[in-house]
Formats: sequence, C-alpha cells, structure tokens
Amino acid sequence: MKGIINFYKPKGITSSDAVVACRKILGTRAIGHMGTLDPMGEGVLLLGVGKATRLFDYFLKKDKVYEAEFAFGYETDTLDSEGKIADKTDSVPDIESIKRVLSAFSGKQMQIPPSYSAKSVNGVRSYKMAREGNSVELAACPIEIYSLRLLRQTAENVYLFEIHCSSGTYIRSICRDLAHKLGTLATMTSIKRTRCGHFTCADAVTADKLEKIKENALITAEEALKPLNTVILPDEYYTPLCNGIKIPSETEGDFALYCKKELFGIANSEGGYIKIKSYLRD
Repeated sequence: MKGIINFYKPKGITSSDAVVACRKILGTRAIGHMGTLDPMGEGVLLLGVGKATRLFDYFLKKDKVYEAEFAFGYETDTLDSEGKIADKTDSVPDIESIKRVLSAFSGKQMQIPPSYSAKSVNGVRSYKMAREGNSVELAACPIEIYSLRLLRQTAENVYLFEIHCSSGTYIRSICRDLAHKLGTLATMTSIKRTRCGHFTCADAVTADKLEKIKENALITAEEALKPLNTVILPDEYYTPLCNGIKIPSETEGDFALYCKKELFGIANSEGGYIKIKSYLRD
C-alpha cells in the first residue's frame, strides 16, 4: 500500500494514537502522520502510508485552516482548557472591540510558542520543563497569518474564530496575543483543523469508515500532489533517472517528476540538474 489518508482525528486521542489505530485497521506498520494535532483537537490529520510517508516534509509545510473557540476572562498555564488557571480578569471585551483589532494579526510576524509545546530547549521538550515547574523562555518563530475572522459568539465570553495560517503557527499563542492586545486574558477551549493544504474535513474519513473501506480510503500520491507543478520528462530519460544519472533542468521550485507516466517523486533543480527530494517510485 502507498498513499495518503485524510483521517478525521476525534477529540481525546493523540496523533500517535490515531496512527496506531490506523495501523491495526490496515494491517501495516508503514503509517505516519504528517503533522501533529493536539489531543483536545479534532479534524484533518494527514497520514502517509508506505513510501508516501516520505511526503512528510511536503505536507508539514502546508498552510492550514482552523476553527477555534477563545474564552475571555482567564488564562491557563497551557493556554488551553486542559491546563490550570494561572490568572483571571473581570475585563472582557465585546464583539465589536474584538473585531477592531483582528486586522493587526494578519501577515508575516514573529510568534512566541506556548511554554507547553513540543519546542526543544537545549534538547529538552519545553512542555517537560514546564511540567517540572521550570521557567521556560522560548524564542519567537516566524509565521504568517493569512486571515483571522470572528465567526460568532458561542457562549458567554466565548467566541469562535477561523484562522488561516502557515505551518508552525500555534493557535493557543494567537488566543493569548489577541487577548493581550485587548488588555485582557483568554484561553483556547476547542480547536478543529478544517483544512490542511487542499485536504478538508468534508472529505476526511473516520476510524469507523476506514474500518469499512480500508485501502479504498487511500489517496494516491499522484492525486495528493496535483497542486504541485508537474514536469514530464521524455521517455529516453527513464533509464538515466533510474540509474541516478544527472539530468539538466532549469525548472524553478519543487515539482512532481514523471517519466513514462510513472511518478518518481518530488524534485527540484539544484545546480542546473534535477534533484529528487522525496523518492516515491516502487
């Protein structure tokens, strides 16, 4: 088996738990996820099967869309509802005040990750240091927020937002920073990944559905890479490609490389020659 599964991860399990479940269903250990989703989160979790696990870097860097609820008036140590309340405030913004500051969060920027995150500090995960009561200072990382929209109020002092952002963006940090911009506090109480790259929740399969259709849930690597530019080499390059012989190319950026209707993988041009970054050929 080789391909991508657009899996709908439910709340309450880790991304690793989802991988284990899918391994049991499909009867193969050659499955890995393409970017973690918090245990409290739900939605699109892309899984690579077989050689398609080599597409990890490609899908990890894809833009993502989330729907998340922010509860104003308090902040937890983890910045989500699973943490302990660290501070409270009576200052809670109204919907118009929130809308007025949203535009300030669009564009490229530097973001400080949450202390409880998988970021490493001197080789130690920051969440481990935080749990042990150690002070954690993480460096700001470059991200991009393409849009931040307030969708509606879902409960008293709780609002649902849609966030379209780059890979590496922490929604909990957006919640924190938005609240601080308004002179208050907030905590993320729910999160749903509705899109990763061109894969959406609407097309995702649950564990129950995967159990029924099994390998029919697999999306071929060819289909998964359709948004990528395509380079098709003449048939005479097939043997040189298979033998690792250098082939000239001036194509810019990454592209899906084909020869004799066969997908070789994701490639780019390096020093004027084709270099295959993710080799997918059987």
